[in-house]
Amino acid sequence: MFIKKFPFIERKEKSMHIFIRDEFDLYKIIHSGQCFRAVEINDGLFRFITGRHVLYIRHIQGIRYDVSCSPYLWNHLWKPYFDLSENYEAIRNSISPNDHYLQKAADYSRGIRILRQDPWETLITFIISQRKSIPAIASAVEKLCQKAGEEIKTPLEILYTFPTPQKLSSLSQEDLKACSLGYRIPYISKSAEIIKKSPHLLKDMATYDDEKLLNALMELPGVGIKVANCTALFGFHRTALAPVDVWIQRVIDQKYEGSNPFPTYGQKAGIMQQYLFYYAQSTGMK
Repeated sequence: MFIKKFPFIERKEKSMHIFIRDEFDLYKIIHSGQCFRAVEINDGLFRFITGRHVLYIRHIQGIRYDVSCSPYLWNHLWKPYFDLSENYEAIRNSISPNDHYLQKAADYSRGIRILRQDPWETLITFIISQRKSIPAIASAVEKLCQKAGEEIKTPLEILYTFPTPQKLSSLSQEDLKACSLGYRIPYISKSAEIIKKSPHLLKDMATYDDEKLLNALMELPGVGIKVANCTALFGFHRTALAPVDVWIQRVIDQKYEGSNPFPTYGQKAGIMQQYLFYYAQSTGMK
């Protein structure tokens, strides 16, 4: 299985074929508003970063993909990261036949999955996300990584890890201003200082129930209910939680007559939110 070489990586770099049978669309995943460092670096070649690990992945045909990692890392890091143990086709098929708008949104958004991202990185990136467009968020996050992250060299590019709480809390106000963080600077600095002083806090939060987790997150500077929900869904994989941003509020107001549809879907509400968000933002709410 670990046999084929990527044509876009030096000869010494091996890759392997993997097969993904469930719904999986790389383009939709990176444009669904849940992650800000994953990119398409050229036609059909996507790059994901988690911790110090970088994955290049390309869809070949049907259920076949090429990935730039070992079998061990695929099975123990990247399969969980892409939530590949969950059956998203079954989740999509569980949508009420009476919920016509969500049916349409889910069909359009087929292939989105909720990534299992790092809670610390997710917390800071969603504090940054407030009142910013997705491209502006991605730009600010990348500047922050270049300013305080550790260098990662791949055969294709030089990248940087997401800064640790220790590194981030040590940045000056001028350093943070250079990352286009604006009024969020004190929130980021104070949150980094809190996590630095309580290094087990986020691990402890992972043991909380959803309500306690949201309340704990909202005790951090600059974290309101929307940022808390985003951090819980995308950083702690709490799929019962459905963040409400401007697009989702419009959907609720215009397509559901002001009635929140998410409680209907229980533990999968956050996945339904992603279908609605991607569809509404991509189509302008059709």
